[in-house]
Amino acid sequence: MFILLVSENGGHAAQIEQELGEQGLDWRISWTANAEGALSLSDDVAPDVLVCAARVGSSDGVTLLGQLRRRHPEAVCIVLMDSGHDQDAMQALEVTHRVLLEPLETLQLIEAVESVMELRAILDDPGLKKAIGRVGSLPAAPRQYLALTRLLRDPDTSAARVVEVVAQDPALAAKVLRLTNSAYYSGGREISDLRTAVTRLGQNALRQLVLANEVFSAGANSADADAMRDRALRISQLAGQLLAGPSAELAATAGLLAEVGLLLPPLVAGDGDGAATPHGVAGAYLLGLWGLPTPIVEAVAFHQCPGRIRGGFWVTGAVHVAAALVNGSAVDEDYLRTVGQLDRLPRWRALAEAAHAEAA
Repeated sequence: MFILLVSENGGHAAQIEQELGEQGLDWRISWTANAEGALSLSDDVAPDVLVCAARVGSSDGVTLLGQLRRRHPEAVCIVLMDSGHDQDAMQALEVTHRVLLEPLETLQLIEAVESVMELRAILDDPGLKKAIGRVGSLPAAPRQYLALTRLLRDPDTSAARVVEVVAQDPALAAKVLRLTNSAYYSGGREISDLRTAVTRLGQNALRQLVLANEVFSAGANSADADAMRDRALRISQLAGQLLAGPSAELAATAGLLAEVGLLLPPLVAGDGDGAATPHGVAGAYLLGLWGLPTPIVEAVAFHQCPGRIRGGFWVTGAVHVAAALVNGSAVDEDYLRTVGQLDRLPRWRALAEAAHAEAA
């Protein structure tokens, strides 16, 4: 495997390559300190992994990585950032597979690359593609959610503009008002105007509600569409409570979409064994087509089997726990023990029970 590292702080590239060898991995690293060196790489030399610092000289690393990704679309893309740049990291995940801390650590690199490669292998499976191809039409990408997400990332966006977007869908506006008048948000005070409701709800919760409204409208003719939407919102809320910082937002979105595969008809891969495709994998394929960030796609694919994910407790683990507690299914305690989180399970159960009691 060939890794291209683009960073002014590439002095430890040889050390990382040595540590990779000690792990039994035949991965080769090539280092360049500037954008020109990365872009001048011959097209005959195709990196399997692209690793780029957030800043490379006068160049923005994420933009540079986007240019390199267009030239090498099969490469795993990783951007390196210092801690404390949470919002930048969230935006970077729209064009990269992973955001890792700088300076780069060998173990984190291995875990990131192998996890992305495993997810890619599952979603590129010919049997899955054939099964998806037999579906008449797939649910459309959530355009209003994607537009609202871009809008809210602009610091100059006014509350009036956000309200205008929400008001374009009367059914959604009604749901926003209903949710903000629930005990969880209203604080006992009735909210009757949309602008106050949007402000009270907050940006993250608003995005999740918009996403749920769009995605699960695909099942509007189904008798359990409302139940599926409500369950998704409960999983989302709980998953977001299990992580901190921007990871909470990723977990909340992934939790909301954990069961999106149930919107598709049951899929049989057609590879001869007649086995049904897990709804998590089918849903992850759909999210991949929509272009959602890789950590969200990965969490949806593996939330039923979190032990397949390398590394510590992150988005996939949070979604697994939240979905299991909301649905009343078994939590994988062996997995939690492995990632050092089993002692937190009683507290998480209490959170889920309290949320269920409040919604009842």
